[in-house]
Amino acid sequence: MNTPLQSQSHLNVPDAQPNGLPWRGGLAYGLLGFPLAFAALPLYVVLPNYYARSFGLSLATVGALMMVVRLMDAIVDPWLGRASDALFACSARAVLWVGAGAALLQWSGMAGLFFPAMTNQTALAVWLVAGLLLTCIAHSFLVIAHQAWGVRLGGDELLRSRIVAWREGLGLAGVIAASALSVVWGAYAMLAVFGCALLLGWSFWWRAPQPLKLSVPQRSESASLWQPLVQPAFRRLLAVFVCNGIASAIPAALMLFFAQDRLRASEQATAVFLVLYFICAAASMPLWLRSIRRFGLVWSWLFGMLLAVLCFAWTASLGSGQIQAFALICALTGIALGADLAIPGALLAKLIEQQGAQGSHDGAYLGWWNLATKLNLALAAGAALPLLQWLGYAPGSHDEQALQHLAWAYALVPCTLKLIAACLLYVLLIRPERESRFNWRNAS
Repeated sequence: MNTPLQSQSHLNVPDAQPNGLPWRGGLAYGLLGFPLAFAALPLYVVLPNYYARSFGLSLATVGALMMVVRLMDAIVDPWLGRASDALFACSARAVLWVGAGAALLQWSGMAGLFFPAMTNQTALAVWLVAGLLLTCIAHSFLVIAHQAWGVRLGGDELLRSRIVAWREGLGLAGVIAASALSVVWGAYAMLAVFGCALLLGWSFWWRAPQPLKLSVPQRSESASLWQPLVQPAFRRLLAVFVCNGIASAIPAALMLFFAQDRLRASEQATAVFLVLYFICAAASMPLWLRSIRRFGLVWSWLFGMLLAVLCFAWTASLGSGQIQAFALICALTGIALGADLAIPGALLAKLIEQQGAQGSHDGAYLGWWNLATKLNLALAAGAALPLLQWLGYAPGSHDEQALQHLAWAYALVPCTLKLIAACLLYVLLIRPERESRFNWRNAS
């Protein structure tokens, strides 16, 4: 059964209907997504460029260190998911107070990363690893607990999509703010706003609709930890998510290099590209919710993948000064990004309910899901950056052949992976569903 939303009495939000979510409840739940996004763009997009250009660390070193840290962080995620389940079993208040400690650790780690205490190359590499581990683990717990809260609110496909859209839409607003602050105004402004937004998001979370507690059979900790991977349906969804995620992570890791060296764009123009991309993604959310209502989750996701390939492939042909053309590509691919943000999380929430894990072992599923997210980012940075260095590219390069290699890695490799993900989506999720419906109709 779907689980209705339960509001706290002081909020006076009525129980959600199957096709709706009170805006105050959506805002109270989703607002924490705004500061959580600050740890995404600065760490995965700005930080590699910052350490390579400002401190002289080689691309191979930065890429390898970030891959190692993300792999270490990813391994911890399933256990963080179990910790989230244990806290939810105690009370929502326990989740909120532990979340406050994680938020403080996350802010401290970010501050240390952007203001290192040394400049020696070896010490700087150690500092980078330590700061990333602290920041990423604290961030991971907050993300998993916040996502688990949303999963436990229940609902049908459309309501689940609305819950995810509130979280991801406000997350996009955070990405836009982080883009402008970190690229144009610098780390001081970014960290100040980040700290205030964490405090505000956490305080609003206290007023969010609370999930009802369900009576569920208890499993041992080890069984519930590995139980998601035993489910074929979860493995199929995870395979599509990983392939699609790597396709999206490669451009994220290379975007600043492409804009500044291939297009010769200024820092201000680069910030505009990022802001335009994420604004269009946020604006597309209602469009994708309509598509979900009309075509369902999996078909809408397939449309989003194909749209991304159609809009992004010709980026490989762009050269110096083609700023307007790239801005148009950013806008169109931003629209496609809306599908990647709103749909996979809703599909996961639906699968968790179908597997009977809602309200008991949501965190276990989300832990493996976030592990996959980290692997996507690790593989993108750990493979793309050293590959570019091997192909002769270095930040600030003017060599035409090296810049062409950069363009191919930035555009063509992700498009190929995106097409593979679309094929996997059809073969693993869409076709079995259609065959199941066909067999059911014949049987009836």
